[in-house]
Amino acid sequence: MGLFDKIAGGRKQTQTTLGPAEAFAAIALIAVAADGYMTDSEAQAISTTLSRMQLFRSYPADVMRKMIDRLLGILQREGIEVLFNAAITTLPDELKETSFAVATDIVLADGEVTEEEEKLLNDLYRALEISEENAVKIIDVMLIKNKG
Repeated sequence: MGLFDKIAGGRKQTQTTLGPAEAFAAIALIAVAADGYMTDSEAQAISTTLSRMQLFRSYPADVMRKMIDRLLGILQREGIEVLFNAAITTLPDELKETSFAVATDIVLADGEVTEEEEKLLNDLYRALEISEENAVKIIDVMLIKNKG
């Protein structure tokens, strides 16, 4: 037991909660952050992808920017694992494969897959409980999409 645990209340535990749209955007952001930096093509991919989706159609640009800023703040303050877990917990079942497809698309946007990005995609499909067969299909399609 640490010193702060002995004091009434102890350390304040942070509980990060996200809405469904935030969870989806968080997974896309995590895909961008997986290799430690964001290329222009990755930044463009996340912005374009989210703005085209029905889920985000009603989001004005300033609301979208505030949401991304909030998620970036969580990522910077609490780390990728906290944001990942909060997103997985909240993401609705009907968005799991779509989220994995978007993350895969973003990872492939710069034309190469780092070890960190590959690990993220492996962790993501398992955490989202997507079958390996469907994950491979999604990756195949995104590889075809990003060839050109």
